[in-house]
Order: sequence, then C-alpha cells, then structure tokens
Amino acid sequence: MEVTSLSGPVEKRDGTLILRIPLEAGGDQFIDCSKGISKVEGEYLIIEIPEWLSGMLRIEKGTVVSVDNRNGKFNIQPVNPLPLQ
Repeated sequence: MEVTSLSGPVEKRDGTLILRIPLEAGGDQFIDCSKGISKVEGEYLIIEIPEWLSGMLRIEKGTVVSVDNRNGKFNIQPVNPLPLQ
C-alpha cells in the first residue's frame, strides 16, 4: 500500500474540532483507514477530533497537522504542537 501524507489546519465547526481533507488532494486515500471517525461531505473527507485527543496532541483551531495512512491506520500529529501548560 502506498503511504499518503498531507498537512493542513484544524478547523472548528459547531464547537467541534475537525479536519477537512479534500478528496481530490489525496483525502480519498484515507477513507478506508478512517472508517468510524470520518464521513464524506461533498468533495471533502471530514474527520472529527475528540476533545481528549486534541488535548493529548496539544492541538486547537488553526494548528497545522500532518496526517498519513502508514501501516493502514489513520495517523495524525501536529506539525508544531502547542507548548505544555
């Protein structure tokens, strides 16, 4: 399986942090590995980020994250994590 890696900002919609990944830019490569945590809306794959995960990764709205499908799993990590408080 070919590894796809993309990066982009975390967004906030209705109080929930999300990733909006364009299918045309490679988001279609994440559909299988993100089942149960994602949905396709129009031209985007939408991934909701639970509050516990955003705290663990130290991300918030506007944080740039990198996602990939290495090992057949959906992996997310901040490019520049927020400082510990």
